[in-house]
Amino acid sequence: MGVTFTTSQTEKPRIYVACLAAYNNGILHGAWIDAAQEAWTLYDAISDMLSASPVAGAEEWAIHDEEGFSGVRIAEYEGLDRVAELAAFIAEHGELGAALLEHCDGDVEEAREALEDRYMGNHASLADYVQDVTEEGTPIPSSLRYYIDWHSMARDAELSGDLFTLQTAFDVVHVFAGR
Repeated sequence: MGVTFTTSQTEKPRIYVACLAAYNNGILHGAWIDAAQEAWTLYDAISDMLSASPVAGAEEWAIHDEEGFSGVRIAEYEGLDRVAELAAFIAEHGELGAALLEHCDGDVEEAREALEDRYMGNHASLADYVQDVTEEGTPIPSSLRYYIDWHSMARDAELSGDLFTLQTAFDVVHVFAGR
């Protein structure tokens, strides 16, 4: 049901920016740049890469690769403000931030709102969360305790949109309230 997200904890968001003048002349020239910086710092790093180009007067560039952005797509001509914003969110929130951005189709504001206002914590499973919340708010007679299907209740809550989950490890499920 929920999205399972796996990546290295140490993988930092970065982009590979290529010099198009060199590329169009059959020469690979570019640089890997840490994307979790201000947009102007990214621009300065790109300018440095272009000034070191083997083709004189190189001015055009494109993003040819990325790492650490999970499933969030970085376009070839993505704006540096957007790249910096996505990378900063991922750098701040780690794997959960990357998974949340993927779930929110790259919408940083929606991801931030979900994290700040609708995050219910992490649990071993959604069924464990549903059981905890139910038992906290409702006294359950011991004679009925073994008849409750927590997995079905969890599945129903997720299918109805009341909850959604992001799984960042085998036994780490992050639970969010739906919209």
